[in-house]
Amino acid sequence: MSGGATLLAPSAAREPAAPDTSFGGFVARAAASGQLVVQPRMGFGDPHRMRDGLRRTRDAVATTVGTLTIDSYTRVGDQDAARAALREGTPLNGYPIATHSGEVTRALLEGVRGPAFPVQVRHGSSRPEGIVRALAAAGLDATEGGPVSYCLPYGRTPLAESVENWARCCELLAELVPAPRVPHLESFGGCMLGQLCPPGLLVALSLLEGLFFVRHGIRSVSLSYAQQTDPAQDEEAVRALRRLAAEFLPAGVDRHVVLYTYMGVFPRTARGATRLLEASARLAVRAGAQRLIVKTAAEAHRIPTVQENVRALETAAATAALCGRPTDPPGPADGEVYREARAFVEAVLDLAEDPGRALLTAFARGVLDVPYCLHPDNAGRSRSFVDADGRLRWSEVGAMPVAPYRDAPPGRALTADGLLVALGSVARRHDGPRARP
Repeated sequence: MSGGATLLAPSAAREPAAPDTSFGGFVARAAASGQLVVQPRMGFGDPHRMRDGLRRTRDAVATTVGTLTIDSYTRVGDQDAARAALREGTPLNGYPIATHSGEVTRALLEGVRGPAFPVQVRHGSSRPEGIVRALAAAGLDATEGGPVSYCLPYGRTPLAESVENWARCCELLAELVPAPRVPHLESFGGCMLGQLCPPGLLVALSLLEGLFFVRHGIRSVSLSYAQQTDPAQDEEAVRALRRLAAEFLPAGVDRHVVLYTYMGVFPRTARGATRLLEASARLAVRAGAQRLIVKTAAEAHRIPTVQENVRALETAAATAALCGRPTDPPGPADGEVYREARAFVEAVLDLAEDPGRALLTAFARGVLDVPYCLHPDNAGRSRSFVDADGRLRWSEVGAMPVAPYRDAPPGRALTADGLLVALGSVARRHDGPRARP
C-alpha cells in the first residue's frame, strides 16, 4: 500500500469507512485513502493530563492514532514504586496503567478513543503480562514490543525468559480481547538500539518477531523500521520489509509497516530537528510505510510538551501531503538490504519450526548478533560502521550468515571517539555547520 497522504481537516479524516474498529483496520483504511497515519510518543502519570494529550492528538490537523506510553516503574513491574509516586504526587515519565484502576483508564478514554481514533499502549517491558491485563481491562487492544526487541536493549532479563513471557502475553492478548475487536501487536524489532545497526538485521528481526506473534495467536501485526543514516538505504529497507512480510506472513494476517523518525542523537536546533522529521515523513511516503512515529524539535533537550507533539504531528502530515502518492516501486527488486534480511530470516527459521525456539538458538549461536549490544545473551562479535556514502555496513559479522562489506578496512575497529562521531553524524548533517543550539 502507498503511504501517501492528503491533508484533510480532522473531521474529514476521522469518518470510518467500514465497521472494522481495530487498530490495524484503521491504518488500512487510512492508507487506502492516501493518508499517512502519524503518532506521537506520549505518556503522563496524571489521567487528566493524559486525556488532554490524547484529545489534542485526536484533534490535530492530521490522521492520527493515540499513544499511552507507560512509565518506567510499570515497565519493570515495580507497582509499589508507581503507587508511591502517585500517592506523593511525584511526576512519572509515563502512564501507570497497571496502577490506575481499569475504571480510571476507561474514564480517561471515554469520548476520546473510538473507531476513528484508536489508541496504542507503548511500554518497553520484557515482562508485559500486567500491562496486557491492564490494557485489556480498560478496553484497549493494541500494544507493541517483542521477545527480542524489548529484552536485549533494556536490561539483563534472560532472553529465554523474555521469549516465554511474550508467548504467554500474545496468547493472553488474543484471549482477553473479545470479537469483533482484533488485538494488534507491533514489533519493535526494527528499532534495535535505535542506531548503527545495519538495516538487513533490523528488517529481519522485525519480521521474525511478527512471525512469533502470529504463532501465538495474533492476527494483526505491524512491523517496524527506524530511520537510519542514509535515505536511499532506508527506502530500500522499508521496501524489503514490506516484500518479506508478503512472502513470509500467513495469508489472512492483517499487517502494515511503521517507520520511526530517527531514534539516535537528535539535532540540537529546531531547524535541524524539523528537517529530520520532514525527511522521515517523505521517506514513509516514498517507501510505502503506512504509519509514522514522530519526534519533536525538543527531543535533544527535554521531554516534549503536548503542544510540541501536536506541532510535530502536523508538520509530518503536511510534509507527507506534499509528496502525493508515489508509483510503486522504483529501485532494484533484489537489493542489498532485501538479500541480507532474507539470509537472516531463512537462517533463523531453519533452526527450529517454532519461531521462539529459533530465535533463542540463533542468538546462542551468533546467527543473530546485534552490534554494540551488551546484553549477556548477545554474542557481541558483530560490528558496523558508516561508509563514505553514509550507508550502514558490516565490518565484522561473527557467525552471522552475511559477509562484511567488501571495502571495510581489514580488522576495522570502531574506537570510542569514532563511535561518538558516528552516533552524531545525522544530527550534525541536519543542524548544518553554522547551526547554534
